[in-house]
Amino acid sequence: MRKLIVAGVVTMLTACAATDKNDKSASIAVAPERVTLGGMTNEDAAKTLFDALVKKNYLATMASPSRIALQFDDNQFVLQPSINPDGIDRIMMNRFYAVHPKLAGSQDLLILIGTLNHKLNFAKFTLRENGAVIQVQGAATFVNTIELEEIRRFMLWTDEGLRQVGHSLPKGAEQLIKPIPVMQQTQSL
Repeated sequence: MRKLIVAGVVTMLTACAATDKNDKSASIAVAPERVTLGGMTNEDAAKTLFDALVKKNYLATMASPSRIALQFDDNQFVLQPSINPDGIDRIMMNRFYAVHPKLAGSQDLLILIGTLNHKLNFAKFTLRENGAVIQVQGAATFVNTIELEEIRRFMLWTDEGLRQVGHSLPKGAEQLIKPIPVMQQTQSL
């Protein structure tokens, strides 16, 4: 038995040593630390950003030609590059929440959204679909090139801000305002 194990290890080591080091298929793609998007169309920037995020091991899909749906921890974002050839570029980061029909379009919801926009600066809160959806939007600004770490930290900051908003809402609000999934979750066994 001992001889078989030694023979197996020697065979594996010999096979590894015999691998051609110039073989392009054996090379590992290094995940980028930053991505240059300046001078691109919004669609090209979205595709380039998507490729960089996937190489960095983010779970992402193209939601449209100019939008990326991204899983980040337990939350989902929609990222949308907005490239300005004459100025500051940005990546819009959106989260969406469904509003229970008995709260949708109500005066209380309007007051809540107005208060959040007045008191907070980490995102803009907007009502859509006749008050049935809350859109939370922030923007990471940059000139031509952005580090993926900046995007990650911005999503962390947004998550923490939304967590604090959730703690400040009245008890039971989590039953009336729920995150809308933006990615199709595939389940494999």
